[in-house]
Amino acid sequence: MADTHVLFVEDDDVIREATQLALERDGFMVTAVPDGLLGLESFRARRPDIALLDVMVPGLDGVSLCRRIRDESTVPVIMLSARADSIDVVLGLEAGADDYVTKPFDGAVLVARIRAVLRRFGHASGANGAADGTPETIEGGTLRFGDLEVDTEGMEVRKAGTPVALTPTEMRLLLEFSAAPGTVLSRDRLLERVWDYGWGGDTRVVDVHVQRLRGKIGQDRIETVRGFGYKLRG
Repeated sequence: MADTHVLFVEDDDVIREATQLALERDGFMVTAVPDGLLGLESFRARRPDIALLDVMVPGLDGVSLCRRIRDESTVPVIMLSARADSIDVVLGLEAGADDYVTKPFDGAVLVARIRAVLRRFGHASGANGAADGTPETIEGGTLRFGDLEVDTEGMEVRKAGTPVALTPTEMRLLLEFSAAPGTVLSRDRLLERVWDYGWGGDTRVVDVHVQRLRGKIGQDRIETVRGFGYKLRG
């Protein structure tokens, strides 16, 4: 992780300085700023590998900053929120964040979450598993589900011939569904396979990302199986 650049936006001086030191001890390069406007400026100037954004920062709040970043880049974003049950969590995920961590957090936990996000971003094609359904194979690793084409080698998606822009997390989620069309995938399995949560996690992360993915590939393409999870319609 020695070459990994982290943008950290946090207005609390103590948290910002302590977290920066902890991340640097683990080998990360850190740009730490106290407000959202400086965060956006730093993002554009430095192009970090990952962004940690506190929800409640002055100038430009973390959710708005996440939206601005997502308009320009697919760089992974982790939101930091002091209230686990707050609407802030869902708003951050809907804005395009890939994960969130609740404050106060242990430095080792934060580092583990950062590494988990970076691992899956570095291996966007890591989904695997035998498909129970039989999607039409066009060529190479491209699968077709109705008007949806998923190129599992080139990491590209097209709907009715038009390219669909997915974040790496959304792509990994779609690859999991594509590997087993017609099979119900539980939220826990998706958390483990896509978010690398072997210990479990907040299923809101899955639900919001499924909603975002539906908005891009078609609302009826991923079916909710109440009480069990989701499945991709072939």
